[in-house]
This record gives sequence, structure tokens and C-alpha cells, in this order.
Amino acid sequence: MSAAVASSDMLNEIKEVNLSYLLLAQRLLREDKPMGMFRMGISEQLADVLANLTLAQTVKLSASNQLLCRFRFDDHAILSSLADKGKPSSVSQAHSAILMAGQPVEQIG
Repeated sequence: MSAAVASSDMLNEIKEVNLSYLLLAQRLLREDKPMGMFRMGISEQLADVLANLTLAQTVKLSASNQLLCRFRFDDHAILSSLADKGKPSSVSQAHSAILMAGQPVEQIG
């Protein structure tokens, strides 16, 4: 496989992830805006923008060559909590939720 083909495949995968992420974000926000904002760690302003995108705008935005989503747990404690195999998953998920709730939401720049 050539580097150009591999790069093209990677860009297509990024676009697919972006579209899936945007559609999920819109669904979360439309079904329960406060919970969607909490789960994604976003501000109300950003939530309003995402929830009100048309399908055409969503598809156009997803075509970016940059990932639109990012890991919320830049903190070692959160990542370790999520990956801890010694704890029951409900305990590690609750611990992670508590740690992430203490982080500030993202703001539009």
C-alpha cells in the first residue's frame, strides 16, 4: 500500500469519525441537552451551535481533515480510573464521571 493510499484511507476514516461524532452529539443534545452537555463537556453556547446544524452543515463540517472530537481525560487520574481492571466498571465509571465533572467545559474560542 502506498503512502498516498494510506493517507487517503486515514482521511476517510477521520471524516467518518467526525460524522459519527457530530450525529451522536446532536442526538444527545436534542434528547437531553443538559445531560448531553455534561457527557461531552461542552458549553451551552457550543451545544446550541451543534444542535442547530442542518444536515448539510453537519456533513460539510464532518469533511474536515482534523478530528473534531478529543479525549476529555488529559488527566492521568481519569484515564487510570477508566482503565482500572481491578474495579467493577460501575465504580470506575462513577469515579471518572466525578473527576470529569470537576473540569471546566470547553468554550467557543
